[in-house]
Amino acid sequence: MNGRLQRIWVLLRLALALAVGWRFGWGWGLLTLGLHALILAGGFLQLRWVNRPAPAWGQLLRAWAREVVASELAFSWRQPWREWAEADHLPAGAGQGVLLVHGFSCNRGRWNGWMERLREQGVAFVAPSLEPAFGSIDAYADEIEAGVQRLKALTGRMPILCAHSMGGLALRAWWRRFGAGHEAPHVITLGSPHQGTRMAALGLGVNTQQMRLGNAWLAALPGLPDVDCFWTPCDQIVNPAERAILAGARAHRLDGVGHMGLVHSEEAWQCLQTALAGSSFSTPRRI
Repeated sequence: MNGRLQRIWVLLRLALALAVGWRFGWGWGLLTLGLHALILAGGFLQLRWVNRPAPAWGQLLRAWAREVVASELAFSWRQPWREWAEADHLPAGAGQGVLLVHGFSCNRGRWNGWMERLREQGVAFVAPSLEPAFGSIDAYADEIEAGVQRLKALTGRMPILCAHSMGGLALRAWWRRFGAGHEAPHVITLGSPHQGTRMAALGLGVNTQQMRLGNAWLAALPGLPDVDCFWTPCDQIVNPAERAILAGARAHRLDGVGHMGLVHSEEAWQCLQTALAGSSFSTPRRI
């Protein structure tokens, strides 16, 4: 569903830019396409007043520039048009697996870069597209469990679980429902609103209500036993910034990176590589 909606959105943006360019000049048409970047700039600007200590202007500028590229790559290309470009990879004899869980208003195409690299390494992976797109986060537990079971049946062991944004809460909802039947997984979350986010008040859908600050559903959600949390003071979606840290987790701060850009972080990728190698990623690094 998200892919279909995003295809429509991309075509509407292009149609508007062409109409404006035809009527007022192509410079104005290009400016119309750039409105997304201006809206993103507002999201980063507000972090100067939301986060304490406030991120430096240079960090915010760098994060904004990266986020323009990362968000256009996700919402204008990979998710609308390339959702199934990288099929789930279940090679015979694989010794380890990775489950990749996307966030709100996304689909499995969000992980195309990681999936391509994992395929090259011969690592098994499953990446579901969570549905319904705007339903309860609890509803995603079945799809996550199905992915876990596919990987366990192939490798004979618990997969590593990686989640971006809302996906981290989906993993906690899955653990509440199915955790008794599994050994403790190694979990990596990237910009997940573990303690809620003020920006959820602007969203639509049951799942955004569950991500709001101080809501009862989130308060009742259990933690996870073995977690690396990546967070950034330049997160324009999950803020205040420390809301992305789960109690008891290993917290890894990345500077100069926005919310979508966390998936492109080499530090997060190396954390996964260390987990695949069987050791813990215990020393946070900054970029």
